Amino acid sequence: MEIDALDTELKPGVIDQFLEQLPEKAFHLGLRVVFAALFFIIGVQLIKLFRKIVKKTLLRSRIDDGVARFIDSLVKFGLYLLLIFTIASQMGVDAASILAILGSAGVAVGLAIQGSLSNLAGGVLLLILKPFVTGDYIIDGQGNEGTVEAVDIFYTQLITLEHKLIVLPNGTLANGTIINVTRSKDRRIDIPVGIAYEEDIRQTREVIEAVIKNDPDVLKEKEIRVFVDTFGESSVNLNVRCWSMQENYWETKWRLTEAIKYALDDANIRIPFPQVDVHLDKS
Repeated sequence: MEIDALDTELKPGVIDQFLEQLPEKAFHLGLRVVFAALFFIIGVQLIKLFRKIVKKTLLRSRIDDGVARFIDSLVKFGLYLLLIFTIASQMGVDAASILAILGSAGVAVGLAIQGSLSNLAGGVLLLILKPFVTGDYIIDGQGNEGTVEAVDIFYTQLITLEHKLIVLPNGTLANGTIINVTRSKDRRIDIPVGIAYEEDIRQTREVIEAVIKNDPDVLKEKEIRVFVDTFGESSVNLNVRCWSMQENYWETKWRLTEAIKYALDDANIRIPFPQVDVHLDKS
């Protein structure tokens, strides 16, 4: 009974003491929150300033645009993580607890976003090995092709000739086949031409070679060839090969294709359409 009476006397005292200290604790907590908010705002502005300095330094070093974007993203992520870690420490959170929480969260998030981590690793490989840079025209293993617009941490952006945007995961891109069309200054033009079996191949070759040699954008010092490629069901299929500079490739190819058609028409050389010969058995 004496212990129960003692507990009864202590409990109101503890509650009263808590209520007395509550305003002071709330005041100190409010101050910490205000200082944390101010620290966060100042930290954000400092991060923006630091990123501007890094960007200017990268531009002066003439580094590739994709690498510059990647470095900027890493700097941004690292600085914001450091800012949050510092604010949490100032709020009284134990550093060891923060690291433990971050470790556990990292494992859980890593399992949840395995694909994104694969894209991140692929982005790092692309930026280190540099199979292409911004402005190159590439073709991937899936047949997607276009001019490289940007190489980000997780994705690579391509702009097609129709000005369509293609977003490719870096993981898939790094693990597949990449054809860099514009790495060299010149590019080979291939134009298939089919003629009827009755036509003279020698004459056809002379007509086509004359068209190619008269084109101003064809590189005359490079090989020019017109040869029989295959025998089709309705035509003899020739292949026309020549070279032009990268910047003139498409215009030259389109112009040559049209000019070859007109030249063959003028020479009365037929380009046949698919046809089938049917033989009737009299019996």
